[in-house]
Amino acid sequence: MTALPRWRPTPLVHASVLLHAGSLGALGLAPALWPWVLGGLAANHLALTLASMSPRSQLLGANLSRLPEGCRRAGQVALTFDDGPDPETTPRVLDLLDAHQARASFFLIGRRAARHPALVREILRRGHSAENHSNSHPLHFAALGPGGQRREVLRAQAAILEAGGAPRFFRPPVGLHSPFLAPVLAGTGLRHASWTRRGADGVIGDPARVLHRLHRADAGDILLLHDGNSRPDDGGRPVVLAVLPALLTRLVAAGFSLVPLPEAVDGHAAPAAAAAAQKTPAPAARACR
Repeated sequence: MTALPRWRPTPLVHASVLLHAGSLGALGLAPALWPWVLGGLAANHLALTLASMSPRSQLLGANLSRLPEGCRRAGQVALTFDDGPDPETTPRVLDLLDAHQARASFFLIGRRAARHPALVREILRRGHSAENHSNSHPLHFAALGPGGQRREVLRAQAAILEAGGAPRFFRPPVGLHSPFLAPVLAGTGLRHASWTRRGADGVIGDPARVLHRLHRADAGDILLLHDGNSRPDDGGRPVVLAVLPALLTRLVAAGFSLVPLPEAVDGHAAPAAAAAAQKTPAPAARACR
């Protein structure tokens, strides 16, 4: 993996720190200014809250919501799955990906990875990547302090590493993040990854609606579906299983290459893909810039 830059606060975070420090100084010199100080701090916290509620926002730190421009020119798309591994759904998702010679990135919940290590290894064996999606998937992850976020990230990382994976990316539960996430990830060697388009199959059980949300997928996009917690369709089947065949057919027919995030961003092939390349000589994976 390429070296990660040291964490530096974004302009919004830097301004917030200066505002809080300046507010304390202003109150010390002129206590009567408290209404103005309080108003300024409230406006600042509103801006931070709005930024944290936007999954694709980069106002709080680096956030990969689209592949590098070189990947777009190369016709690459990153298909990602959240909330697994699931012993019922994940194997069927893997079979569908195999049928279309597609590879993807699975953002795994640490506790589930610990319960199903063989399934994590199967994900890797088939040439996909296993990434970090927190340890217990707390919906209030963004409200945790830096210590709580770090524990969630590190526990999931340890569980996935124990199962044979080597996550390079982190996606927070439901995509919400706070100013604490960027420095936490900088200390763990992970990168924040969101998405370009999501099918919302975790809340929508209509395959047609989910597919419609993804029908404009284009080169360079990061797409999001779920192999865990995918809402059931009218027949009780996880909607991802109804959506994936049509989506994969469309993407392959359009000439897109479906690759895991580490391969696109860092040129790091998944273990199974690297092993196959050694048996059949092929150009080494290279990051697209």
